[in-house]
Amino acid sequence: MSNDARQPIEERGQNRSQRPTSDEFLAYMGQGWEDTPTPLPAKSKVAPFAAARRARVAERFDGQLVVIDAGPSLARSNDTEYRYRPHSAFAHLTGWGVHSVPDSVLVIDARGGAASATSTIFFRETAGKNVREFFSDSLIGEFWVGKRPSLAEVAALLDLHTRSLKELPEFLAANPSAITLADIDLIEFVSELRLVKDAYEIEEMRAAVAATITGFEAVARKLPEAVGNERGERMVEAAFFGQARVNGNDIGYETIAAAGSHSCILHWVVNDGAIRDGDLLLLDAGVEVDSLYTADITRTLPANGKFNDVQLEIYNAVLAASNAVFAMAKPGVTYKEMHATAMRATAEHTHAWGLLPGTVEESLDIKLQFHRRWMIHGTGHHLGLDVHDCAQARRETYHEAVLEPGMIFTIEPGLYFHKDDLLAPERFRGIGVRIEDDVLVTETGVENLSSALPRTAAEVEAWLAKLQA
Repeated sequence: MSNDARQPIEERGQNRSQRPTSDEFLAYMGQGWEDTPTPLPAKSKVAPFAAARRARVAERFDGQLVVIDAGPSLARSNDTEYRYRPHSAFAHLTGWGVHSVPDSVLVIDARGGAASATSTIFFRETAGKNVREFFSDSLIGEFWVGKRPSLAEVAALLDLHTRSLKELPEFLAANPSAITLADIDLIEFVSELRLVKDAYEIEEMRAAVAATITGFEAVARKLPEAVGNERGERMVEAAFFGQARVNGNDIGYETIAAAGSHSCILHWVVNDGAIRDGDLLLLDAGVEVDSLYTADITRTLPANGKFNDVQLEIYNAVLAASNAVFAMAKPGVTYKEMHATAMRATAEHTHAWGLLPGTVEESLDIKLQFHRRWMIHGTGHHLGLDVHDCAQARRETYHEAVLEPGMIFTIEPGLYFHKDDLLAPERFRGIGVRIEDDVLVTETGVENLSSALPRTAAEVEAWLAKLQA
C-alpha cells in the first residue's frame, strides 16, 4: 500500500468507534430536547474592578487596539488535555475565571481615545443541539464537554460586549496592527498592573489562603498514617489536593511534599518518597480558588510530631530570618531591602556555625555571598493570579521597587543542607527547612494572611498534636 492510500493520522483517533455522520442522524440528534430557558446571570462583583483595569490599559495604549488571548486548551498526552486555565492577563482584565471558554480573546479598542475605549470578548458561544459539532466533536462539542454560555449570558455576567469567535479572523484581518501579548510593552504593563492588588483581589487572596490552611490541616491529620509508608509523600500530596478541589478550583502549582533529604531539593514535585519517623516534611502548597487567585504557603513539619535538637537549631535560624523581615517590611521599604535583611540573618547564623570562609560582612559582599550555598533562592515573590505573579515586570518595578499598600507577596527564607554537602556539619546534612507566609502590605506594615498556621516550633508541635488527637 502506498503512503498516499493510508488513513490520515489526524483521523485515527476515531478508530475506536464509528460515529454516525448522516444528515438523518443529525436531524434525529437535533430534536427531542427539552427547552430550558436560562435566565441571564447577575453582574459579577469583579466586573467594575476588571473595567477599571481595562481603563488603565486603554490609557497606556491610547489610540491603539489591544488584543489579549485567553489561550487554547493544552494536550497532556495524545487526545487528553490538561484542565483548562486562561492566561492570567485575560483573567485579570475580564474577571472571567474557572468558567472561561478556551480560545477566547479580549479586545480593548482605544483607537478613538482612552476616554471612549470599548472592550469586547470574542468567544465560542453555545452552538445549540442541531449542529454536527454538538455530538461529533469531542474537544468542543457540548454533548461531550457541557454547555457553553451564550453571548448574552457572558455580556450580563462580565458587563462586556461579546461577539462570536467566528467573527474574530475577519476582525483581525481588518486590523493587522493590533498589539498582542507578543509585544514586550504590553506584557510588561499587564504584569505590572497586578503589582498592587485591588479590594476584589485582596478578598480572593484571603479566600485562597483560607482554603490552603484547610489543606494543611488535612495533611496534618494524614501525617501519622503516611509515616512509614513507602509513598508517604504521595499520601500527604493527595490529602492536600483533595481539599484544593473541594474548597477551590485546583492547586495553584505542583505541590512540594518533601520528606527527609528531599526537603533540600527546592522544587521536589515527584513526591514518590517515604516519610520516616524522625524526618521533617517540607510542604509547599497552595490552593487556587475559582477566580484563579492562588496562595503559596510552606511549613516544615516534624513527621513524628516533635523536632529533635538539630532540626530545632536549623528551624529557629530560619524563623529568625523570617521574623527579621516581618519586623522591617512596610511602605517605603524597598523589596530588595527585605531580601537583604533575610540574607544578613542567614549569613549571621551560618557564620556562627563556622560555615563561612570569612566574616559576615565579607559574605554579604555581592560578589561573594558564601552563605547562599545554603539559601540559594529569593526571600519572596509577588503572589496573585500566578504563584510567581507579575513575573514579566521590570526589575525597577519589582526587585528595586518601594513597597506600597495592596501589594501581596511571600516571605520565605530557608536553609538546605544536602546529604552530600561536605561543607555542612555532618549533623545538618539531609535537613531542609523553609517557612513561607503570604503577606499583604498595609498602611503601617504588613499583615500575615497565613498567620492561622503556626510558625514557631512549639506552636507547630501543639498544632500537630491537636489535629492528630
